[in-house]
This record gives sequence, C-alpha cells and structure tokens, in this order.
Amino acid sequence: MNLNNRRKFFKKVIAGLVSFSIVPKIASEATALKMKRRAEVPYFTNGFKIAEVDTNTTMLWTRLCSQAEPNPVRHERIEKVFRHPINFDENQEVSKMDGAVAGTEGMVRATVKDKRGRTVYTSSWKKATPANDFTSQIPIKDLKSGHAYQIILEAKKTDSGEVNIEQGSFSTAPGKKDKVPVLLTTSTCQYFWSFDDKTRGFHTYDSMAKLNPDFFVHTGDYIYYDKPGPLAKNFEKARHKWHAMNGWPSLRDFFKKVPIYMIKDDHDVLKDDAYLGKGPYGDLTFQDGVKIWYENVPIEDKPYRTVRWGKDLQFWMVEGREYRSPNDMEDGSEKSIWGKEQIDWFTKSVDESDATFKLLFTATPIVGPDRERKKDNHSNSNFQNEGDWLRGYLSSQENMFVVNGDRHWQYVSKDAETGLVEFGSGPVSDYHVQGWDEGDVRPEHQYLNLIGGFLSIKVDRESGEPKIRFNHRDVFGKVVNEQSFIG
Repeated sequence: MNLNNRRKFFKKVIAGLVSFSIVPKIASEATALKMKRRAEVPYFTNGFKIAEVDTNTTMLWTRLCSQAEPNPVRHERIEKVFRHPINFDENQEVSKMDGAVAGTEGMVRATVKDKRGRTVYTSSWKKATPANDFTSQIPIKDLKSGHAYQIILEAKKTDSGEVNIEQGSFSTAPGKKDKVPVLLTTSTCQYFWSFDDKTRGFHTYDSMAKLNPDFFVHTGDYIYYDKPGPLAKNFEKARHKWHAMNGWPSLRDFFKKVPIYMIKDDHDVLKDDAYLGKGPYGDLTFQDGVKIWYENVPIEDKPYRTVRWGKDLQFWMVEGREYRSPNDMEDGSEKSIWGKEQIDWFTKSVDESDATFKLLFTATPIVGPDRERKKDNHSNSNFQNEGDWLRGYLSSQENMFVVNGDRHWQYVSKDAETGLVEFGSGPVSDYHVQGWDEGDVRPEHQYLNLIGGFLSIKVDRESGEPKIRFNHRDVFGKVVNEQSFIG
C-alpha cells in the first residue's frame, strides 16, 4: 500500500470512528429532548366530559395528568360478585395502585366550533391546581338550540409550554316546540374491579357508543368508596377511585361524543346508605365525599335539575343524599329523602311542563319491589309516608315514568295501587349482578332479568303520533326487553 492510499485509509477509519461516536450522542440527545417535551405536556388520561347540555349551554370537565396511560391492572380477581382483587395491599402508595393516574398542574382552555368550522366560543385559560385535584370545569353559554358543535380542548403546563389537544363533539337540546326524535341511554352501578374487558373496561360503554345516543344519564354509584382495591377511607384514595374509573378507554371514548348527566348515590359520597350525619368512613367524611363529587361532576347550580328536549320529552334528575333524613328516624310527614325545597321545585316544574313524555331519573327505586332488609329508598317501609305520596303524585301525571339506578338487576315494575311504571336499567356489567333471586318474580314485575347492561329510551313520532320506547339491552347492546307507549 503506497503512502497516499495509506493516508486515505486512515482518514476513512478516523471519520467512521468519529461518525460512530457522534450518531449515538445525537440520537440520545434527541430522545432526551423528546422525553423532556413529553414530561412538559399535560395529558388527558382521564378524558373529558361534556355535561349538563341544554338548549344553549353546556359544562366541560377534564383533569390534567402527568402520565399518558393509567397504571396497568396487575391483580387477579376472585370469581364471585364484584370481582374483588386478590392480595391487594390497601396500604401501598396510591401512585402504585392499579388504574392510578397522577395529576399535574397546568392550564386548559376550550374552543367551540359549529358544523361549518366557525369558532363560536373560546374560553380563557383555566388553571388546574392540586386544590381541586387538577380538575377544571368550563361553562359554555350562548349556543344555539338543536345545533351540532365540535369541542377542542388545549392543555399546557406553562404559558410558553407545549400544547396537547383533545377533541370531541355534541349537539345542544332542541327547542321546546321542536318535534324531533331523541335517543338516550342510561345505566348505573359500576365498580372498577367489575370490569368485563381488561383492555377497554366495560362492554356497555362501547355498546352504547354504537347507538350514537343524544345523551347519557348515569343514575349513581359511578364509583364505590367502600369496596376494596382500595377502600377509600381518606381523601387520596377516594380521589383515586375517580381517576381509575375515568381512565378506562371505553369511558374516555364514549364521553368524547356523548353528553352526560350524573346523579350521585351513597357509594359516590361515602358508604352504603350514606346521609349527612352518618360516618365517617375511616378519615373520609360525608362533606369530603360531597366535595370530591363536585370536583368530578360539573354542575353549576343545584344537584336537582330538569332538562327539556324538544316538544315530546322533559326529564328530571333528583338528589337523594344531600337533603335526606336519617334512615333510622321514625317514619312520618317530617321524614324525607328529597327535602321540602326539592319537593316544591319538583312539583312546580312538573305541573308547569307541557312535554308529551316525562321521565324522572332517580338514584333509588320508588316502586321496587326491593329487598325487605333495605331501608334507604321510597320503596322501603321506613320511607313509606313520602313513598306513598310520591307514587300517587307521579301516577297522576300523564305519560310520566320512573327510571332508577341502585338495583343490581334489570326490571320493569308496575305499582299495584297507582299504576306507576318504573324501569330499572341494571348495572353496567354482569359481574356486578347480585341481590335478587332469579325465580323471585313478584306481582309488580313486568320484566325481570339478572343481567348487566343498559336501558335505551327513544322518543319519536310515528304517523304523527308521539311514541316512547324503552329497550333493556345486555352489555353487548342486544335488546332483551321492549315496552312502548303512545303519547
């Protein structure tokens, strides 16, 4: 090899060595930069909710998170009702628990666009802080009735930080004179460990999404503080229950395009049969539970409210925990689940309504039948005085029906004395079914089925006549019972 060739050879070797040492360095720096940017971006790991939709308003909710995905489910479950986790360490750090999602400080804003892509509203940047568990609620007003809208949520950690974006869609309620069809779904009672899809969470939410409902009503027990994995006996564990539930992909995807209305029940605020004055549950008080509820449920005013959806439907959602009397109080005219203020509001608004069909959504039964040992609802003997009055009042209203949560089985019941009809949607999953014997069919029952799933309700017009159709469905959306009524 001559001198020139040797020089060329060594130059190539040296260049290769230099290149080899530089490339990994550049790659590692790029990876580090990418990871740094990811760490600086808030995530929508708990999704967002479009809530309380009316003719021209809605409320948005979200929580800013520091991790892109919830902690994976690591524990196996016992093979009986509620599927409690096996060997779950209740004293471990919450950040290490199955389904945990860490929050992060930051700011979020919402932009609303109409179906033509024109911006009709942009909020200011709202701060997400530890005081409210990094949640943010954004009221949106001055929308048009019966219009479709797109939601764009932006989140960042600092004023100059990188922005993360999430999108969704919804439609406002039509005006009270508009004769338009409406389809809604409703379900109840979901415990994180009663999931029936280890990846998605709950089949019911994916099945409801396929129907493209106009809205969804959850009638209580969205989470369970008093069931293990963990038992929510303090603020941190109670908040974790919401993080884990909202982290399921089936819920996150559903709420991107279906507005929600939520009603609280006992397990959402403290423990079984909770009321003000009962408790605490470990270190968690009833007041703590109510605060955490309003962190996660965007309601601007009272927890009882009514919504008009076109000419043919109006529905009421009532509050059964904040105003109730103690369960062990002697029954009589002073003992109440709703309280006087709510009763006065309810009867006045119902009397004023000219909607063809009226639906009362309640967390607990009014007709039943219920188990003899239960003592916390209007179908039980220890609230019989108010229950008798309520069944009589509701049955006097033309085309009014009750839709309730709390019961862990599907049913339709007709009160023997008043004729009031009540629809129990059943729990979200089959793994949550319990509390009633399959062969125990009572005279009130028009339908009884020990399965999970949901109830779909459709209001439309056939040959000019208004009609309401109630369909019980299993977790995969198959219709298992149907009842319809002409207005």
